[in-house]
Amino acid sequence: MGYRVVRVRIIGGAPQTLQIMAERFDGTMTVDDCAELSHAVSALLDVEDPISGEYMLEMSSPGIDRPLVREDDFDRFAGYETKIEMIDMIDGRKRFRGLLKGSDGSDVLLDMDGQIARLPFNQIAEAKLVMTDALMEAALKAQSAETPELH
Repeated sequence: MGYRVVRVRIIGGAPQTLQIMAERFDGTMTVDDCAELSHAVSALLDVEDPISGEYMLEMSSPGIDRPLVREDDFDRFAGYETKIEMIDMIDGRKRFRGLLKGSDGSDVLLDMDGQIARLPFNQIAEAKLVMTDALMEAALKAQSAETPELH
């Protein structure tokens, strides 16, 4: 349908929530896109019925402070402040925050006040961009480049 799935997860509760984050391949996602994708996925889920019990479907864009999930996300968003939580301890800690420097194939590189932390990609539990002025400015710049000017 022209979308990239960013993340899928089931959140417990009564009823459970099936959360799907998606975006167009150019990184954009509108409310209309969410509605279109939600209707298509809902119809598919009704037929296939892969989840037992009641659940709610939640379709969303990844947002500005998006999760970083794929290896290429860490290269695509290099230069922005990032929070990373590890599965296991690395150097006595699980939580890291710093300037994302990309990846080298097996490790994510994070600049923490001049010290480069090498975090194994396969040990990352969760990672996301941090809402900063630089991230907001980049998002606004990208949005204005996509929106034609009115004359």
